[in-house]
Amino acid sequence: MSQPEPLPAQRPKTVLYRNGSVYTAADPFATAMVVDGGTVAWVGSEQAATSIADSSMEIIDLRGALVTPGFVDSHIHLTETGIALDSLRLGGIRSATELLDAVAAAPGDGPVLGHGWDETAWPDSSLPTAAELERASAGRPVYLSRVDVHSALISGSLAAAAGVSQLDGFDGGARVRRAAHTAARQATRRQPEEVLKRHQARALSEAAANGYVAVAEMGAPHIGGAEDLRLAGAWNSGASGTAGVPEVLPYWGELASSEEHARSLLDQFGFAVRGLAGDLNIDGSVGSRTAALRSGYSDAPGEQGHLYLSVEEAAAHLAACSLAGVQGGFHVIGDAGLDAALAALELAAKEVGEQRVRAAGHRFEHVEMVDSSAVGVLSRYAVTVSAQPSFDAAWGGPGGLYEKRLGERSRSMNPFASLYAAGVPVCFGSDSPVTPLRPWSSVRACLEHHNEDERISARAAFLGHTRAGWRAANYPDPMAGQLVPGAPASFAVWEVEELMVQVADGRVQSWSTDPRARTPLLPALDTGSDPVCLQTVRNGVELYASPALRS
Repeated sequence: MSQPEPLPAQRPKTVLYRNGSVYTAADPFATAMVVDGGTVAWVGSEQAATSIADSSMEIIDLRGALVTPGFVDSHIHLTETGIALDSLRLGGIRSATELLDAVAAAPGDGPVLGHGWDETAWPDSSLPTAAELERASAGRPVYLSRVDVHSALISGSLAAAAGVSQLDGFDGGARVRRAAHTAARQATRRQPEEVLKRHQARALSEAAANGYVAVAEMGAPHIGGAEDLRLAGAWNSGASGTAGVPEVLPYWGELASSEEHARSLLDQFGFAVRGLAGDLNIDGSVGSRTAALRSGYSDAPGEQGHLYLSVEEAAAHLAACSLAGVQGGFHVIGDAGLDAALAALELAAKEVGEQRVRAAGHRFEHVEMVDSSAVGVLSRYAVTVSAQPSFDAAWGGPGGLYEKRLGERSRSMNPFASLYAAGVPVCFGSDSPVTPLRPWSSVRACLEHHNEDERISARAAFLGHTRAGWRAANYPDPMAGQLVPGAPASFAVWEVEELMVQVADGRVQSWSTDPRARTPLLPALDTGSDPVCLQTVRNGVELYASPALRS
């Protein structure tokens, strides 16, 4: 079911929330909260709320609902998410025949776009040919992104229109990777501004309806180009038509060669870009076998993925960003890819000094294959890891994609507990459209990691999805991501089945309802269903509201 368009901007007013539970460090027993304009004015007990309430306030009876800081998605692609939501959804496809049937049934007369196929889940992993896609679409150009968005299936007409025949990653078949994939994707993204804005609005509406108050948009030349990031950044000022959307934390993934070059790349946008990080690719993905590995893929021993940047290029980028005082970073997944990124850190530190590198607050995206030595280097240079817990839920464990591609190496993927134990800053996101905008499912994935030694507590996972997201973006307001007096009123209201306290030790999944724990309550996530979002508010402005909230 499609989500509503973003709500128009409203003048913030004083609102009293009562008769529920408030996740706040100010009072673990809080049941009520007052929002005055864009700020949390008070949190406290139901008894105190009775004395505070007056006729000038809007009073919302929570009826047992939970109020939490709003979620921050630390890695998203807005336009790609909007397109995926409104095109063919191929996650349930289980064969080439079903894929062709979906293409043949696609409505309209323009390009056939789709997302989410994963041949590793098919009994027969054979893919359709370009000619078969051409016939199924009756000549319409076809672009179907794999679930990881690092490769795609395209028809012959799109291959010709995008000029992929001489590009790296094209072998004459339907599947394109690397440079050929970039060209094919960009050929389908050359759309009028109003169409791109509509896709972004769709994605922001989906995020708001799932409790997100901010999203880190990972722009890059090979994804949507500079104009796409300009459109994304414009949502913060209301220039795209409304202020009633989650805040966009924009990143630009383009290689810088000097301090001056880094500054010029940021200055071209005319608004605050958080840094030159995000999807500046050192390597690709495990699913498309483009993540750079030290040794071959288990299901294709002759392949070791691809490094898209040299150590020297990556080091120059980190040095330039460090001198400019801005975040730099990369998309890095494979162990050989991480080796290159860490070697670049060491080279940059030799050039500009370790303190400058640390002070810039660089961030690496994904970092799925990391050993104890690498964890130590990340910690020493204070590099934030922006990870995606739902990757493990989707592809970890026995028989999963990781095991098929990597064999025994899959057991050590996404070592969240090891990163936390070493003091590496960690934040979490979805990489939407790769995985859905479902924050509680992502929190649960941290608790249910396929490697029990790498599980973290619910509290740590929740903070990684909320306050840590603001910190990872070097956000200027230190109060962001918490509900205490004086903090921004950016929060979500949730209908929950049960509230519990989890102990802080992530190795022991122990839960309690004992109030003596003096720890704010979180939803029990073993009930079989996620909490339902009733309302999302950013800086006092309502972004989303379920009819059930005020009924």
